[in-house]
Formats: sequence, C-alpha cells, structure tokens
Amino acid sequence: MSRLIEHDSVKAARILDSARELAVEHGVRKVTIAEIAAAAGVGKGTVYLYWETKEDLFVGLAARELLAWIDTVNTQIGQDPHVILPRRLAPLLIRTGGNPWLRWLRSDDSALRQLLHRPADQKRFADASPSAMGNAVLTILRDHGIVRDDLPLPRQMYALHAVLVGFGTVMAAPAAAGPLTIDDPETALADTVHLLLEPPRDPAARVVTKAAEEVLARFTEIHGNLLELVAAGAAGTR
Repeated sequence: MSRLIEHDSVKAARILDSARELAVEHGVRKVTIAEIAAAAGVGKGTVYLYWETKEDLFVGLAARELLAWIDTVNTQIGQDPHVILPRRLAPLLIRTGGNPWLRWLRSDDSALRQLLHRPADQKRFADASPSAMGNAVLTILRDHGIVRDDLPLPRQMYALHAVLVGFGTVMAAPAAAGPLTIDDPETALADTVHLLLEPPRDPAARVVTKAAEEVLARFTEIHGNLLELVAAGAAGTR
C-alpha cells in the first residue's frame, strides 16, 4: 500500500480525525463506530467501507501516528546526519513526541495491546516501540563508536529512558520542576545525554554519515512494515 486512503478520500480523513479526538478524550474501549461516524458526519456504513471493524480502524490510526513520527525523524536525519548524535536526537524526540495520541501509544496502556489480535500486527508494533527502536539505534551508534560501549546496553537504555521521561515531564509542565527554571531546557537535555552516552571526542563526519545511513535503513524498514499493517486492516483486503 503506497498511498493511504485518507489521501484520496476526504471522508476517510474525517473519520480518522474524529476517531483520534474521541479516543484521546474517552479512551479507545469506550468509543463506538456510531460515535465516530456521527462526529465525522457520515453514516456507520461509510466507516465500514474503509475498515471492517473498530479494531482495524484504531490499529490503522495507531500505525499512521507512528508513520508520521518516523517520517519527521527520517526527514531531519536526511537533512543532517549529525541529528543521530544522542545530544541532537534526544531533544528531537521530545519535540516530536508531544501529541496526546502518540503519548498514549507510548504509554503502558492495555487498550492497544487488546486490539492487536493478529501476531503479525503485534510484531510490527513491537518493532516500532520506543524500547525496540531505541535499542536498534543505540546498537548502531555503539558499533560506530558514537556511543560509549563501556556500559551494558540495557543500562544505557534504562538511563536514557529515565532522562527523557524526566525532561519530557518538566518541559511539558514547567511547574513540575518547582522553583527550578532555565531559559533553554533542550540545551540542558542535550548536555545531560552527551555526558551520559557519548565519548569525549566527537566522531568523524564520515562515521556519522555511515551510521545515519544504517539508522535510516532501519527506520525505513519499520515504516514499510507499518504500511503493510495499514493495508492489512483496510476493508476488502482480507
């Protein structure tokens, strides 16, 4: 599936937008097809023209959010390979991961897991999870000497996750930091990640370029798998 149906159908785009808004407000389990159709200004039958079940609709919506996020990150890396340096990548992840639906996807909410009945879907989403993508990226960067290899990878992943969650929390709600305020929290995040993960000496440009190509290849593979998932959930494809 090279083109998403909402690119050719205004009604499909409205349905997806309505489903996203209702899910953020009420939770996936409580939202019905009838409510989605009413919010989108279409009949229930129109929804079923595009998705055979509510589960297919929301799995497809989740995949679309991840696809959009991967597109954003890939574009940034393509424009400047040095974006893969942890001190550059961490602020980018905070900036691009702030919408409510994407935060829900990355939380430990059981709703999405309950929608993933097909083993192939479970695998595709598992590969696109923050932990799996983080492990893939850090492994590539370690192999190229861009990230320190004197500590176990799981410990680095745990520490990086804690840093991102902490900074993400206080950057989204500065009051959470109490009386501590700074003008540029992204710089503080970059400094912290640099000290946590990067060796003292910056890598050569050719090393960064090679590593960026491998990161892009991995992200592109995940992107393609998610597109297959969207196609598998479209009405009339099974």
